Amino acid sequence: MSRPVQYNTSVKLVEIPEGYSGEGFMSTSFDKAIGLARANSLWPLPFATSCCGIEFMATMGSNYDLSRFGSERMGFTPRQCDMLLVAGTISKKMGPVLRQVYLQMAEPRWVVAIGACASSGGIFDSYSVLQGIDQVIPVDVYVPGCPPRPEGIIDGILKLQELVKYESLRRRNSEPYKALMTQYGIQ
Repeated sequence: MSRPVQYNTSVKLVEIPEGYSGEGFMSTSFDKAIGLARANSLWPLPFATSCCGIEFMATMGSNYDLSRFGSERMGFTPRQCDMLLVAGTISKKMGPVLRQVYLQMAEPRWVVAIGACASSGGIFDSYSVLQGIDQVIPVDVYVPGCPPRPEGIIDGILKLQELVKYESLRRRNSEPYKALMTQYGIQ
């Protein structure tokens, strides 16, 4: 008789960092352990303004469940979050507000632009719409679509996890990173 419960056999386990292991212990470099911890514990801050925000809400729901990927705690205060998810149309009046939210986030911080409007202004090529949030803050991952499906949003967050996992602990103190922040007027 077959079991009534079907088990998910396509579970992807996180690979342990490269290092030396034996019975009951494992050693690796500090950078790799911190990268693994950061990548699997991103705290998202949603900044949703339009239809992309509805798709993001679906991503957090039980059908797609973003919490499976380490983004369990949805934060609504920038001081407790490290991943800014900008979803939807950002007007030029909202640009300074978005920048202020970004500056209030703790370092290290990452940004995901969800949808065509956040990435490039979308179909709104007008004087009042910001033609991409990268005019105001640096963006790490762009998720295409109008609006993007929840699978696309999850894929973007998985790409960000890969970026975070292999990011050097000293990258934020490097000259290219400081030059990028200076280009945006951020000290």
